[in-house]
Amino acid sequence: MAGTVGSAAARGVARARTGARAAGGRRTLGPEKTLGLLESSVMHQEGALLALNKPSDLPVLGQSGDLSLDALLPALRRRLGLSAELHVVKAPARECSGLVLLSSCYHTTKKLQQFFTNARQRGQYPATYRAVTVGVPAEPEGKICSGLRWQQQGDTAMVVPVPAPGRRSLARKEVKSTLTRYRVLGASGGCALLQLQPKTSFPEQLQVHLTLLLCPALGDHEHSSRVGRVLGVPFLLSPEAAPSRTQVLDEEELLSRLRLSPQQLRHLPLHIHLQELMLPEGPLRAPPPPHFLRTLRCLRLPEH
Repeated sequence: MAGTVGSAAARGVARARTGARAAGGRRTLGPEKTLGLLESSVMHQEGALLALNKPSDLPVLGQSGDLSLDALLPALRRRLGLSAELHVVKAPARECSGLVLLSSCYHTTKKLQQFFTNARQRGQYPATYRAVTVGVPAEPEGKICSGLRWQQQGDTAMVVPVPAPGRRSLARKEVKSTLTRYRVLGASGGCALLQLQPKTSFPEQLQVHLTLLLCPALGDHEHSSRVGRVLGVPFLLSPEAAPSRTQVLDEEELLSRLRLSPQQLRHLPLHIHLQELMLPEGPLRAPPPPHFLRTLRCLRLPEH
């Protein structure tokens, strides 16, 4: 199985994002343009398997009438000339960009899902993400362990950490025990490029774990407010004391390096990208989107 991405697909991603090259200048794409982006973002096609590079802010599932990957799959299948229906095997969350694994065969889907489950049980990490963070972890590598649960706050439900979940709450599945392994790949100017490998899966797990590391992801407008600073020293705030808001970058120098105005910051996409999936035949990889690469260059973080 091919593990690297063709240059044509990468150029297709870049073309589809023309006009939104500035990291703070995203635009909302309609169904036709999103479909064209997905078609040009095919990374791998072999037998019943199809892999593509999903843009950020595209949900995998949506309600009737919503723009989502699932809703576009029938049209994508016709454009690619495939006879069988496509099903999602593995995909990053809405806010994240990266590899989506699709299958047109039920047995292939089940086989791959079992492969991922077995890999995790063996202590392996089949999914590898890249993230740009505001802040540099104190340790160059380590593991983030925490219970996670949904909590109602006002009219919205949010994911919150539970540092020491009890056996009863875990047994009743009110709380899920989660784990992410991280490694610092590079750091510059108070920001870092991290490799993230989640062993468990929970909504917004990576964003919450990065806040527990006191290094929220760049573009995280949901959880980054939980990391406060006093005299430049970060500390963790409770979810109740830190409602969601547009991410705040305290250092004007950082905004300058990113070539962003405070007004543009609210449109900054989440910088978490599913870069690699380990499959039975070997790894499958996809490059970060243009806005992610632009940030790496602006911050002088490693691109490879």
